[in-house]
Parts: sequence; structure tokens; C-alpha cells
Amino acid sequence: MASEHFDVLIVGAGLSGIGAGFHLQQKCPGKSYAILEGRDCIGGTWDLFRYPGIRSDSDMFTLGYSFKPWTEAKAIADGPQILNYVRETAAENGIDKKIRFNHRVKRASWSSPDACWTIEVERRVGEGGTEVVRFTCNFLFMCSGYYKYEEGYTPEFPGRENFAGNIVHPQKWPEDLDYAGKRVVVIGSGATAVTLVPEMAKKAGHVTMLQRSPTYVVSRPAQDPVANKLRRNLPSKLAYHLIRWRNVLWGMYFFQLSRRKPARVKELILGGVRMALGPDYDIATHFTPRYNPWDQRLCLVPDGDLFKAIKEKRASVVTNEIDAFTKNGIRLKDGSELEADIIVTATGLVLQVLGGMEVVVDGRTVDFSRTLNYKGMMYSDVPNLASSFGYTNASWTLKCDLTCEYVCRLINYMDRHGYKKCMPHNVDPSITELPSLDFSSGYVQRSVAKMPKQGSKRPWRLYQNYALDIVTLRFGKVDDGVMQYS
Repeated sequence: MASEHFDVLIVGAGLSGIGAGFHLQQKCPGKSYAILEGRDCIGGTWDLFRYPGIRSDSDMFTLGYSFKPWTEAKAIADGPQILNYVRETAAENGIDKKIRFNHRVKRASWSSPDACWTIEVERRVGEGGTEVVRFTCNFLFMCSGYYKYEEGYTPEFPGRENFAGNIVHPQKWPEDLDYAGKRVVVIGSGATAVTLVPEMAKKAGHVTMLQRSPTYVVSRPAQDPVANKLRRNLPSKLAYHLIRWRNVLWGMYFFQLSRRKPARVKELILGGVRMALGPDYDIATHFTPRYNPWDQRLCLVPDGDLFKAIKEKRASVVTNEIDAFTKNGIRLKDGSELEADIIVTATGLVLQVLGGMEVVVDGRTVDFSRTLNYKGMMYSDVPNLASSFGYTNASWTLKCDLTCEYVCRLINYMDRHGYKKCMPHNVDPSITELPSLDFSSGYVQRSVAKMPKQGSKRPWRLYQNYALDIVTLRFGKVDDGVMQYS
């Protein structure tokens, strides 16, 4: 079967993929590229998730692209605003014309003699039909995210079949779900749960957030008054970058403080919750985690909306374990029962590497759990392939922007020296393997064994530090003795 050839293939037309397209156009002019997208539209996460109140859990001055100022009033933006921002970026730069929709990548095979990837793609045709098409490329750039789009994670709940109402996972939210006046139980305590509860509480009869254990919850204004003032008085790009750096530095400071003085940060966070909910609320049970701040991601609530819903008795928090689903709700381990008309399982994501694609290098199937992660973007002994993966302790896009810049530097360096292949290879026997994600969150722990490892030293170590990555990725040597060229 004949195949189309491109210099670079980008997989995924979400926030990262559109950013990759922009950087490639600007920094590698003349390179042919296409974006393969498994779904039928631009947007990735911001189009897939449709649950009530879907929003960012990072401010848009750092979640936004470095090259396109965020101009909306809200710093903590909702899903439709972010989706519009991504699509606007694609349209303004002609990136939307480069996308092949309904193209789900299944397999990528590298041939060293040809210095080329062959990409097998399942393309949707007609009503429910598919056909296999092939592309070839010199460099493969994966921007397909880190979780499985087809389904979220739902534990096996005993008695699930007995429940008479609706059971919904936020990743597959039904458009016609009517929850007005209904009793809703949201199972979970992460970012999705704390978003859903106050939003659904506006129309539902009552919403209960049922959590096995608490999460750190921090309130922040949805609008940033200092940022809005700067934008009124300064050129938009200058204001954007000043606000962006202020937020980056504050985030880095807070993260380092959490690591050095966890008890102090814990006291600060719980003090904020106590101020919002009053001295009589049982914060020790419902908002005091068993772990230190930033051992898992913090949950952000704009304008304290979750706390307001609880204080106004439109929502409540129950901290207990599930015994079984019943006809009318959920029976807990202490024997009590939560009655519900609708149960929402905000129980997390299923992580996967490179969109679940099979990767073969010279006939050898790559087991990514046995690879080392190079600079947070490439994999040991896997040539001409990079992956856009953001920070766990800061906005996703900060790292993705740097990754895109580095990939462009790498491609240009290869062109200047006539190289066809680049491959990170570990030659240091003293490097020891560490988990790539240092998080105790359930969704990470369920999948961490399948993920690539990080090493104990540079360039295999992931420092989760934006300032350090700027030095390394924007200004560091591309030929560092670890990356092998041929």
C-alpha cells in the first residue's frame, strides 16, 4: 500500500499537538508535517471531557502557550474557553489545515537502514467502518497525552447492578443527564470531584462528595486582579509574560516550601479551609490528608466555590469506605447508607504510554517500562521519537512548550550535520532506575510499573523544575554525549 511521507508526524491535536505544530512552523520552516488525530475534532482533553463545570486546575497565564497571550478575564478558565483558545491558535496559524482527523495511530515501526518510521493508522470511514492506512516520517512527535481516552478508571463496586439510578463516569458524561432536584453522590476527592460538586449543587437537590480519604484543597480567585490591571496598562505580550513569570516563580517557591517545610504548608492550607468553613466544621476528618502537601497534586477551587456550597448546605462531604451499592444508593463500611438518584464515579484515569501505540524498533517491540526517560521527552534506545509530557507540580504547557523548542533544536542540529538518526543511549553504569512519577496518587500507583523510568542523574533525571529546564532545554548542548547521532 502506498504511503505518504512527512519530515515530522505529530500525533494528537490537543493543547500539546497544536503547540508542537506552531513551534515546528516557526523554528523548522520548510519541514513537512502533519498531525494525526484519532477523534473528529481539535481539543483533546478539553473537547473530550464534557462534565458540568469542567475547567483548568492551573492558571491560564501558565497553562496558556508562551507565544499566545491569554486575554480572557478569568485566570482559572472553564473548558469551553480553553477549547476555544486552542482552536483559535490552530486557525490563526493554519495548523488546522495540517490535521488528519479520525486517524488513530496503532503501530509505529522504525527501520535503521531507511532511518524512517512507518506508522500504521486506523482511519474511520463511512458509518462505523475503518481502514488501515500508512504514513512514513523521519521524526515522530507524540502529543497524545498520558491517559486512555476510551475509558476512565472505575473500581469494581459490589452490588453495582442493584442500583436503580444512573451511574456516570465524568469521562463519558451523557449530554441528556438531568440532575435538577436529584440526590447526587460523587465518589472521589480529586480535581474532577471538587469541580463537579459545587457546579452540580447549583441545580441538584443535594450533592455529597464521598471520599475514602481527603485531599488538600486550596481556594484561589477565578480572576487575577493584579493581572487584569497589568493588562489594562501594558502591552498585552509584556503583561502576559510578567504575569506568567510571577505565577511560575510563586508556584516553584510554594512547591519547594512544601518539600522543605511540609508541616508549615499543611498548617497554611488547613488554615484557609478553616477560615472558609468556620471553626465548627470537622476539618480533621474531611480536609486533612494522611500525606504531606504535594505528595499528590493539590486541588484548586476558584473563589472557594466548593466551600460555599458546603456552607450553604447544598453540598456535603462524607469520608468513609464503600461496602456496596444498594438499590437506593451506597452502603458504607460503618453500616450507614447514602441515598442517591445519580452516582458519579470521579475515580480517576487509566494511564498509558504514547496513546497505547505499539512501538517496534528494527523488529524489536519496545517495552517502555524498561526504558529510561531522557530529559522528560525521549526514551533510551528509541530513535527519532519524542513525547510531549508536562509537569506534575506546575502547568502542563510549561514543559510542553520547552519540549517543542528542544525537538526543533534537535531537528535543526541533525540537518546542519547531515545526521538521519538521533537516539539517547545510557553508557553510565552508575545510573540507577527510579519511578518516573514521584506521586502517591492512586491513578499513578496503579500504572507506574508500566511507565518508563527516570534515572538517578542527568539527563535521565526529571527535576520537575521549569527554571532548570529552561537552562537545559533552551540553552543546553544538544550533543551532550548521551544523545547518539548517525
